[in-house]
Amino acid sequence: MSKYIFVVGGVMSGVGKGIATASIGKILQARGFSVTAVKIDPYINVDAGTMNPVEHGEVFVTDDGDETDQDIGNYERFLNVDITSANYMTTGRVYQTVINRERNLEFGGKCVEVVPHIPEEVIRRIKLAERRSRADITLIEIGGTIGEYQNILFLEAARMMHLKNPKDVLFVLVSYLPIPYNLGEMKTKPTQYATRSLNSAGIQPNFIIARAAKKIDAPRKKKISVFCSVSKEDVISAPDTKNIYEVPLTFVKEKLDLRIIQKFGLKGKPPKWNDWKKLVASSSRPKKTIRVGIVAKYIDSGSFTLSDSYISVIEALKHASSKEGVRVDIRWISTNNGGKINEELKDVHGIIIPQGWGSRGAEEKIKAITYAREKKIPYLGLCYGMQMAVIEYARNKAGLKDANSLEVNPKTKHPVIYIMPEQEKYLKEKRYGGTIRLGAYPCVLKKGTLSAEFYNAKRVNERHRHRYEVNPSYRERLEKAGLVISGTSPDNRLVEIIELKNHPFFIGTQFHPEYKSRPLNPHPLFLGFVRAAARR
Repeated sequence: MSKYIFVVGGVMSGVGKGIATASIGKILQARGFSVTAVKIDPYINVDAGTMNPVEHGEVFVTDDGDETDQDIGNYERFLNVDITSANYMTTGRVYQTVINRERNLEFGGKCVEVVPHIPEEVIRRIKLAERRSRADITLIEIGGTIGEYQNILFLEAARMMHLKNPKDVLFVLVSYLPIPYNLGEMKTKPTQYATRSLNSAGIQPNFIIARAAKKIDAPRKKKISVFCSVSKEDVISAPDTKNIYEVPLTFVKEKLDLRIIQKFGLKGKPPKWNDWKKLVASSSRPKKTIRVGIVAKYIDSGSFTLSDSYISVIEALKHASSKEGVRVDIRWISTNNGGKINEELKDVHGIIIPQGWGSRGAEEKIKAITYAREKKIPYLGLCYGMQMAVIEYARNKAGLKDANSLEVNPKTKHPVIYIMPEQEKYLKEKRYGGTIRLGAYPCVLKKGTLSAEFYNAKRVNERHRHRYEVNPSYRERLEKAGLVISGTSPDNRLVEIIELKNHPFFIGTQFHPEYKSRPLNPHPLFLGFVRAAARR
């Protein structure tokens, strides 16, 4: 069948294109269609892996080891599917492919040009993602906004696809309607200009999703309809919501699913939303509130606190708390707070230390872990958070006072966290991008441990993103001191999970369990953490 929906943004970035794309996919999936989603990012970076999270938000890792934009995570969570590297592209990745093909004489001696060869490569990648996913409908989100110079070639690819098969391609503009405080009126003019910018690329939107603080009213719908050449029924209201999982239900109320099916000339099945409605309802009526302190370094941006660096952790907490009928109040604790870690943790019910890189903030995190261990506060360490927990235990329980990570202190006497041997050559050659341990790897669980109990399995597959590991030379000494290694690689060489006995919940994972959590199927380790925090 092969239908395509391009989702583009107007007025400003961060308007919610990713959630809108995932939600459109969800409402079409509920109608019985096989759906996949592709993310296009306009930057020259080949992938998202080398960017600071404060610069572009979380790096989301796929099963096959691609370092992608955080919206790939949104697609996986909403659609409950595992998305592969075929569904992600950047300007750098597209150009790199075309240049490599030219070097290999794959263009048969032609003069290789920006147009049409770059848009044609974009189209090839879109269709590859569709074929691999066996999708009836493929959604393609173009990052940033339509007015950005970098997006011209992606819009050209979209225009070319529509020109060739106009009945199989639709366009959705997600635009922001501001309500200036002093005016108190919702303004449509920015959206009108955004539509004209899209028109200048040869594209007319079929739908306009009106993002705003409030629901768009009839006069504003009429004005957008008149000045943007779309019917009033195709102006979709999308007001702010506290729970992103309400968005598909909002789109259904606006009959967006029916309108898309009608324009494509398709017939869908009656949707079933009972489980999804229960998910939303349980989030809105919590039995109690738990406070979780997240000790992190990638949250400071001038006068603002950014949470996008850890979006999968936030969503995994939401999934688990919704399942348990509680609300999570996240307290962001910056490692740049001048050593006031314990003071900020004194009334939390649980502590999480997520991923991180480098030496900055390491000692503050270790201090927080000591507090969690001694005060019996539920603790979940993710990747770097596990490594810091091993260092803390080595120093304070195994008698290795100078214990550290080679990443933090290359001269430490006791490198309990060391660089993987196969990774050393990459650092020496300064090959940083895409060379760390990435993607899904198996983990064998130790019988009788808390981790095995939560998973209720002997073996699991989890996604990784790291270059450093627990040093096997110190395993025996750490275990003798009471550290429980509850999960390892199948060959028993790599430590995957650590935990402590006689503690309500103290678990660290070398992998990232947050990547695999789903709204209707929370990750078992996050469930265990939330339950322990709720008991506290």
